[in-house]
Amino acid sequence: MSPAAPLPRVRHVSAAQPLAWLAAGWRDFTQVPGPGLLHGAFVTFGGWAIVAVTLHFWQLLPGALSGFVLVGSILATGLYELSRRLAAGAHPGFADVLAAWRRGTRPLVWLGVGLAAAGTLWVALTATLLAVFGRGQPQGLMDAVRMLAVADSALLFPLWLTLGGLGASVVFMVTVVSVPLLLDRHVSLAWAVRASVLAVAENPIAMGVWASLIMLATALSMATLMLGF
Repeated sequence: MSPAAPLPRVRHVSAAQPLAWLAAGWRDFTQVPGPGLLHGAFVTFGGWAIVAVTLHFWQLLPGALSGFVLVGSILATGLYELSRRLAAGAHPGFADVLAAWRRGTRPLVWLGVGLAAAGTLWVALTATLLAVFGRGQPQGLMDAVRMLAVADSALLFPLWLTLGGLGASVVFMVTVVSVPLLLDRHVSLAWAVRASVLAVAENPIAMGVWASLIMLATALSMATLMLGF
């Protein structure tokens, strides 16, 4: 389907609908727990690897952690496929997960490149803000945190937080529907992204609740040394 094709009709859902999505996701997990646990283990080990690297190269921490969260929608590709197959009455397994990655590889790769660029831009922006508003070059991770929290300029931390929130919101709008849509239909990446933005624009409250639940779950997972993933 070309990027110029008409966008799909978007349903209006209630603010409580994300709770139904969570319940449906848990139901799917209990039916095929093996692939779900494998996805969780993969993300957990990936998180540990990121922490290990950033302990030696702390400058990478903002981009590493934000990138870790940003690519979550792509890492869940296999889970989307399991749910899609269950809804069709099939009995999916690991083979279906691999098939989903092969089927959606090209657009997902391009989307991943875009998310990687967003993470890199965030690292550069953080460094620029520290250089402009901070007190010299930070000498370590805790020094950078202190500079963000108690800089000479009272604008630094609110500005950093606001820009980060805006960036995360854009990424959420672009990916929340586009990734599962790319698996479900033969559409272009541009078409899927436009449909995702439309879905968020038509359901701002429900999608705001969904984004908040994702942030809460991510924070809790990180607080448990990544085991929560």
